[in-house]
Amino acid sequence: MSQNEDNSSRKRRINDEGKASRGPKIRVLSFTSLCVVILIVCGLGTRYFLKQEFSIVYVILSVFFSINILICWWEACLFLQRTRVEDRTEYWRERRVQTGRHPHVEFFTTKISLKQAFSAKTWADIWATYAQYDPSFADRRTYGFNVDIANGFVTLLPTVFLYTTFTAYLVPAYIAGMIGLMLCWQWIYMTSVYWTSFFVAKRHHEISKRDLFLYILGTNAPWFLCPLLGLVVSVRLIVDGNYSVLG
Repeated sequence: MSQNEDNSSRKRRINDEGKASRGPKIRVLSFTSLCVVILIVCGLGTRYFLKQEFSIVYVILSVFFSINILICWWEACLFLQRTRVEDRTEYWRERRVQTGRHPHVEFFTTKISLKQAFSAKTWADIWATYAQYDPSFADRRTYGFNVDIANGFVTLLPTVFLYTTFTAYLVPAYIAGMIGLMLCWQWIYMTSVYWTSFFVAKRHHEISKRDLFLYILGTNAPWFLCPLLGLVVSVRLIVDGNYSVLG
């Protein structure tokens, strides 16, 4: 009886996935890039319309804020699909053995339907492929897993607020500066502790130096370097009392 129920649920799942995959397709990387570009253009376009100028400092922060907004959605998916992430981690591990291809390359070049593009299940694979380099993202007991969930739910609104404020000067500069100080400092702290936990757990022994520098250090570096710039900008906003540091 239970076996029949399992077979039925499996068939329903396959049918649901089949229906979701119908319609126009777009590669995962193309959809991701499109989302980031739209967010960047919204900020730059609005800024130029209002101020007729923007500095390199503003451009760097607008790109970072845009990327973080998208990442917040992915991190929410990590929480919402945490069981699926664990299952898909094993799938991608076996897939890599079978094909010899890098899981993240295969995932980002996969074509998905628009319905799948807005499904949390799809973005569980972001973390399942990253877990090939850091298994902590398939283990809900670890720091890496939980700190990314926290970033997704806690920093989304402050990121949108700062992006909007740096673009249109919605509040006095010192208020934006204080919020920026708090937000940027926690990004630096969380990233630093994540790197520390990775090395203390000796996970760097399990991957190549190339993967270490590219995926563990490289992909997380923007959440350390850009907040450093954000700290400087935030201090200037408070001290100067105006937005001149942004151009």
